[in-house]
Amino acid sequence: MAEVKFFGGESIPLEMHKVRIVQKLALPPVERRLAAITEAGNNTFLLRNSDVFMDMLTDSGVNAMSDQQQAAMLVADDSYAGSATYTRLESKLQEIFGTPYFLPAHQGRACENILSQVLVSKGSVVPMNYHFTTTKAHITLNGGTVEELVADTGLEVVSVHPFKGNMDTGKLRDVIGLHGADKIAFVRMEAGTNLIGGQPFSLQNLVDIRKICDEHGLLLVLDASLLADNLHFIKQREADCRALGIREITRRIADQCDIIYFSARKLGCARGGGICIRSEELYRRMRGLVPLYEGFLTYGGMSVREMEALTVGLEETMDEEVINQGPQFIAYMVDELQKRDIPVITPAGGLGCHVNAMKFVDHIPQAEYPAGALASALYIAGGIRGMERGTLSEQREPDGREIFANMELVRLAMPRRVFTLSQVKYAIDRLEWLYANRRLIGGLAFTEEPEILRFFYGRLKPVSDWQEKLVAKFRADLGNSL
Repeated sequence: MAEVKFFGGESIPLEMHKVRIVQKLALPPVERRLAAITEAGNNTFLLRNSDVFMDMLTDSGVNAMSDQQQAAMLVADDSYAGSATYTRLESKLQEIFGTPYFLPAHQGRACENILSQVLVSKGSVVPMNYHFTTTKAHITLNGGTVEELVADTGLEVVSVHPFKGNMDTGKLRDVIGLHGADKIAFVRMEAGTNLIGGQPFSLQNLVDIRKICDEHGLLLVLDASLLADNLHFIKQREADCRALGIREITRRIADQCDIIYFSARKLGCARGGGICIRSEELYRRMRGLVPLYEGFLTYGGMSVREMEALTVGLEETMDEEVINQGPQFIAYMVDELQKRDIPVITPAGGLGCHVNAMKFVDHIPQAEYPAGALASALYIAGGIRGMERGTLSEQREPDGREIFANMELVRLAMPRRVFTLSQVKYAIDRLEWLYANRRLIGGLAFTEEPEILRFFYGRLKPVSDWQEKLVAKFRADLGNSL
């Protein structure tokens, strides 16, 4: 976004785009919101979208496409094999990342499935800066374990450190020494550590990790799903990169990596994904799994129209005026919540604003899922659908013991170019009201707990009648307001 000084002194982000297609929204009354969250088993994933006013669940697959992306969809080549659409996408990825081989997939977790099946075996270890839910699930399903090596600053909720997603190089050396390089399936870096607030890593940290990988003959794999935000933060926060363009920073990142995979639902603002590979040998080992699980090699489960949109979206990701909109809106929301003493992750990261449920509802024990409870309460208070990113997003040990998350967060995602500033201000207001009434919020308990990825479709119930009391207070304070 352009830096524009307002005569009145107010500092707000200025959108560098205009809205040309709109979608009507509805804001159900608070009583309907209580009924809806009850029907959904207090799992915001199970809410009907018709009952949601602001959908801040995720930035995955819900970003606004540009006019150029929409136009590109009209020239898609529907050929099953040898499609010109595939060639255009492959060429764009080769141009941006400099990787000679590309395998398409229907989304990011499909890439994780292929990578894990080929590279992970029983007893394997995968060091990473921080895990993501589906990544960890695929690794463990294939017999591996995850070692989280994020620098200590990454787990500081309130901080000024610009790169809380950095991997601790000392910890990486220790893990290699403990397990031996032959047990390391690969080293994974996530651009924009999702579960700890969308926090970025620095280019220098990636270079340092690459050197260690070279010393021990290890593969370095990048999850580039949130790369756009990470690029913005490197450009803004890393002194040695401020004079570089986004395209040059991207290539310097890519040059450090053996494999780059991504969800196009995030990177490129389309729907799909892919794996970019340097080694022909690795490409051949993975290639056979694409037609087995995804589709033919030239579409991999993606719609060709989405592939055309992705090709344009990847090019638009190289434009700082495109990729900075999300982080600047998030920073605005974080700053405004801090002014109201509402606990959030700082500094503002990518993907969304992350509310610190551990402090917001510090009276709720982790065994009663405080982040899940806060997500339910926020939906009741404002029709705002956020995502629990805490203990609910973990999975139990094989013996049934609960794994308590390092952080209990409610993620309020900021899909690219979707919300207006007035809607963001509405979310801030409803959070402010909820914080003033936070002692009314109680915990949750499972009524249906799936064994794998329980946060997607598990069901819970409140441990008391706290939700009815919250609705009564809403009506007492705000009258007939929705």
